[in-house]
Amino acid sequence: MSAMFAYTFMQKALLAGLLVGLLCSLVSFFVVLKRLSFIGAGISHSAFGGVALGIWLGINPLLSAAVFSTLIAWAIGLVSRKGHINEDVTIGIFFSSTMALGVAIIGLLKGYVADVYTFLFGNILAVTATDLWWLGGCGLLVGLVLIILHKEFLFLCFDEEMARASGLPTGPLYYILLTAIALTIVVSVKVVGVVLASALLVIPAATGYELSKNYRGMLLISLLTGVVSAIGGLWLSFQYNLASGATIVLVSAVIFFLALLLSPRRCGFWRFRHRRPPR
Repeated sequence: MSAMFAYTFMQKALLAGLLVGLLCSLVSFFVVLKRLSFIGAGISHSAFGGVALGIWLGINPLLSAAVFSTLIAWAIGLVSRKGHINEDVTIGIFFSSTMALGVAIIGLLKGYVADVYTFLFGNILAVTATDLWWLGGCGLLVGLVLIILHKEFLFLCFDEEMARASGLPTGPLYYILLTAIALTIVVSVKVVGVVLASALLVIPAATGYELSKNYRGMLLISLLTGVVSAIGGLWLSFQYNLASGATIVLVSAVIFFLALLLSPRRCGFWRFRHRRPPR
């Protein structure tokens, strides 16, 4: 392990992995509670369109993806709420159209564009100091918002109708949460790619849900899952020459399935199923 981190690029990769793991795990907590996992998938794929648009216009792809993904997130929320269309239908429309936009823009670019494929599949080993500043800045901003408004977000996630009746501005809170999801995805795509970013917004909190009976424990386990996945995935990718982003997600998935087997929720079910019938 120490030999692996003797390399400067691995040190940057570790720091990037930890930042993404912690940030995604924190946002994942609210995504799972509010059942927004499909929105996460939709926004992550819309980031591909934003990246392609930025490269085509000659601006920072992360900046263009951040603006584009945030606008798409707001559009999904607006159309699904005001247009009286089911959320999954709205997400499906934006999911496919923004990906198609990205593919169309790539067709306008001349030659092989490495940046597009880097954002599509991720390359944590190529993370630069500027990328780390992006990760740290966005992570700090999103983290502060979620910590300051955590009670309001919890109320929104558990019972939106009651929160509205209690006088909470549920509309603005919902759009703030969508913005936090969009920014988290954008800073994550450089590490794990568009294809895998949405997975890190679901798996850590889902693991916490299986192993805990209260939201504090769920949040703690979610954060631990993100950290262990980042370190374990990087180590495995270094040892066996695997794709780092994919390996991080796979480690996270393995942790989830282990949690599923050991879950107190499932253990109770199996005890009931295999209990001897009364004589």
